[in-house]
Amino acid sequence: MGKVREEEMDLLSESRIEEDLLRNVNWSKKFKIWFGFLTVLLIVCLWFYIQQLRKGLGITGMHDIVSWGIYISNFVFFIAASLIGMLISSVMGMIGYKWIKPISRIAEIIAVAFALVAGIVIITDMGRPDRLHHLVLYGRIQSPIIWDIAVVITYLALSLLLLYIPLIPDISLCNDKLTGLPKFQQKMYKVLSLGWAGNEAQYKTIKRYFQILLIVIIPVALAIHTVTSWLFAMTLRTGWDSPIFGPYFVSGAFVAGCAAVIIAMYFIQRNYMLQDYITDMHFDRMGKLLVLVSLVYVYFNINEIIVPAYKFKPTEIKHIGNLLYGHDSVLFWLVQAGGLIIPFMLLMIPKMRKPLPSMLISVVILVAAWFKRYVIVVPTQLEPYMPIQNMPESYHSYTPTIPEIAITVGTLVMVLMVITILTKLFPVVSVWEMKEELLQENQS
Repeated sequence: MGKVREEEMDLLSESRIEEDLLRNVNWSKKFKIWFGFLTVLLIVCLWFYIQQLRKGLGITGMHDIVSWGIYISNFVFFIAASLIGMLISSVMGMIGYKWIKPISRIAEIIAVAFALVAGIVIITDMGRPDRLHHLVLYGRIQSPIIWDIAVVITYLALSLLLLYIPLIPDISLCNDKLTGLPKFQQKMYKVLSLGWAGNEAQYKTIKRYFQILLIVIIPVALAIHTVTSWLFAMTLRTGWDSPIFGPYFVSGAFVAGCAAVIIAMYFIQRNYMLQDYITDMHFDRMGKLLVLVSLVYVYFNINEIIVPAYKFKPTEIKHIGNLLYGHDSVLFWLVQAGGLIIPFMLLMIPKMRKPLPSMLISVVILVAAWFKRYVIVVPTQLEPYMPIQNMPESYHSYTPTIPEIAITVGTLVMVLMVITILTKLFPVVSVWEMKEELLQENQS
């Protein structure tokens, strides 16, 4: 009788897991209001992009000196945030940290959303997007731009697979358990579940392919931000001509990505009532992880300044001076203090690693991460490698215009829309992995 009772309790626990984790898969009124707001905002931003297409890039603040503005800053930022899927799912998953299981899918969703929109961001910087295919037809294999396109597409494809393959059992569960769904959603679940029957052989197959993906995506994920850094480092421009840009960009990407995951964890936990699965322990450990990657990033930031300052080359010392005490100094120090030093010190305090404080700190870090990309991209271009005579006064500075800001907001809205749709179509915490963990605990 005791054994029968234990099995009944296990069944009740599994039923509760299904109920809790399938709760978010619906088209609630709150979702419709939120998604409607995002849609209206995106339409307004698209209107500005249409104006840019009609009138050209002349309506932006970019000019002959600053030809890469906030659009390229957006691209680098989105690529950075997308790297977290690899760090959480692949590296920590292979090490064997079981505590990441409830948040690994959130990290993968963020990776897919940011990587997908990063590809779109590049199009916003093109005066003639109708000639995008020329990059493929006539691109030079020697150009880092071609390498970047190839690695972004590869990383996006692998990220989609990393998200999709562990989703198959849960998609089948949605197809079997959820009722009253729109017909398109039911058909989608049926197709995407691939005839899943839930037998042991299928679980072994999924785990085997998932492990292969975990290994394959690590070099690709490192390559995506390394190659992106080469767009800058392969030039002779002061501030960009650096051999450490690859690891520098990767470490910065981990900081931005960790902050993005913590923010998503907070709102998903609160809105979908997942406090039993995404706990204070997860916020505490993500806060510690953020401290660790921030420490690495601080190291590269120090190297970025000390090495050129010590060499005292005229062009480099002028650029460093502008960052430390010149016209870009306020933004530079706000980024360093607000995005690294102060958050690092706060997260060392255990109380600051609770859900709300860690989320607020992560918001500051993520905003600072975007401005850091701006500091990397724009100020360097205002220091031409060769002196230019009779340069117009307006070329001595760069100020984003309203269309640029609106289009930037539009790209962020697209990220939020992708994340929102994915979290409403699929369980954000793996149901079958939670059941498996419950079974292992009961057996032990």
